[in-house]
Amino acid sequence: MPRKFFKRYMPDPHTIRQNRSLGIFGSLLHQPNLWHLNRRSIANAFGVGLFFAWWPVPFQMILAAAGAIVFRANLPMSVGLVWVTNPFTMPPMFYFAYLVGVWMIGAPEHAFEFQATMQWVIDELAVIWQPFLLGCLTMAILSSVVGYFTIHLTWRYSVLKRRRQKFNGRLKE
Repeated sequence: MPRKFFKRYMPDPHTIRQNRSLGIFGSLLHQPNLWHLNRRSIANAFGVGLFFAWWPVPFQMILAAAGAIVFRANLPMSVGLVWVTNPFTMPPMFYFAYLVGVWMIGAPEHAFEFQATMQWVIDELAVIWQPFLLGCLTMAILSSVVGYFTIHLTWRYSVLKRRRQKFNGRLKE
């Protein structure tokens, strides 16, 4: 069941290998373990993808692909999970990360009014960068660990449940 569920949402490996931005990895993308759908590779992918989703940098997909290669995670899932942070979810997620950082440092929250200018972003980051980056790092670690273990446990539970149903079905016959 878990394998079928994830396979339904996975992009075609050929399409990902053809992606120009991932071309920097060359023949590394042809490693078969990057395309396996098993508990270990998907759990690693959740760990890698959710970790880099919290990084406030451009090119998160490339970082996730590199992480997938290093940790032998499922590449499409790792790359896809960084899209948890998209233009709609990024502001509330990063604001939450900032609040976590403020809480951890014990600093007062900086009040600001949003302006859609690059100068405003630079000025505000100069003031809030420490709690913001600490919050992002904390949320990256926390979400990747929770994602990793959640997938491991959910996958294991699903397999055991399927085996139990299969075994009970044989006994009834």
